[in-house]
Amino acid sequence: MTTDPVADLLTRIRNANLAGHLSADVPASKLKASVLDVLKREGYIQDYSRIKAGPQGVLRITLKYSFGGEKALKHIERVSKPGCRIFRGVNDFGKVLDGLGIHIISTPKGVKSDKEAKKLNVGGEVLARVW
Repeated sequence: MTTDPVADLLTRIRNANLAGHLSADVPASKLKASVLDVLKREGYIQDYSRIKAGPQGVLRITLKYSFGGEKALKHIERVSKPGCRIFRGVNDFGKVLDGLGIHIISTPKGVKSDKEAKKLNVGGEVLARVW
């Protein structure tokens, strides 16, 4: 059991990406699936699927690479931690790498990228920073 499932998800993705693996497996949860939905919509992963295995299942993440082997995901890090939650209003997100990256935000309307949260005019907990 991990104390921070989102950090575990991000670490597994980061490690698989650095090792050049085509996919990574993580224990399934609704929050992790929502984070993966955002990463897929923004083009940082190719896809993910739910596999029935054990009591909760597994999410198999297919990582994205270009034809030359260039990684689509350069950097992924946890921002808000269980001991220090970071909340931001809709106007306080700031830019990630001058607009080339995204924040993943847990809002009252679901897990969204910072761009989607601004369109919906909602703030929330900043889960991760990606570029």
